[in-house]
Amino acid sequence: MSRTVVHLLRHGEVHNPDGILYGRLPGFWLSEVGIRQAEQVAAHLGDHEVVHVVASPLLRAQQTAVPIALTHGVDLVTDEQLTEAGNVFEGTPVSVADGALRDPRNWLALRNPFRPSWGEPYREIAARMLAAMHGARERAAGHEAVCVSHQLPICALVRHLTGRRLWHDPRRRRCSPASLTSLVFAKGALVDVVYSQPMVTRA
Repeated sequence: MSRTVVHLLRHGEVHNPDGILYGRLPGFWLSEVGIRQAEQVAAHLGDHEVVHVVASPLLRAQQTAVPIALTHGVDLVTDEQLTEAGNVFEGTPVSVADGALRDPRNWLALRNPFRPSWGEPYREIAARMLAAMHGARERAAGHEAVCVSHQLPICALVRHLTGRRLWHDPRRRRCSPASLTSLVFAKGALVDVVYSQPMVTRA
């Protein structure tokens, strides 16, 4: 039976001392912990048949993908469709205590959590992620591919593939930094979704 696996990898921990929503802003790189996480994921996947590695264009995703591509001797491909979700609060702190959500002028952006009104629609995120995933699956047919992306895009794709509603409570997302959500396909059909956290270092 032909089996193809597409690993959706969230980038590692980011250096963000000011605690802002960095979104698609340039210049946000992996922290020291994030660099170790990327190396650990690459080691974890070392004996897998990875033949295709593709990443979001954002620096943190590219940095996470490089050790995997080097381990398997493949070129790192960039796909804009894997990028972070757009968000109107990008570049601001968003905690309730001292962030943008404390300002009543910003509350209008929260009027519709089902779309959501504060950023890129869930349906559009899922659609572009689905296209990126199918492209990676075709490139890695019979083997394995790694797609390095971001928390919300990965969650939106998985929710779409598993038939769940796209709007959700962000606090319930299962997509930690440097985690893998592995989509297993047999004869072109999705047969399993496996979540794992291969990294062990936190400090």
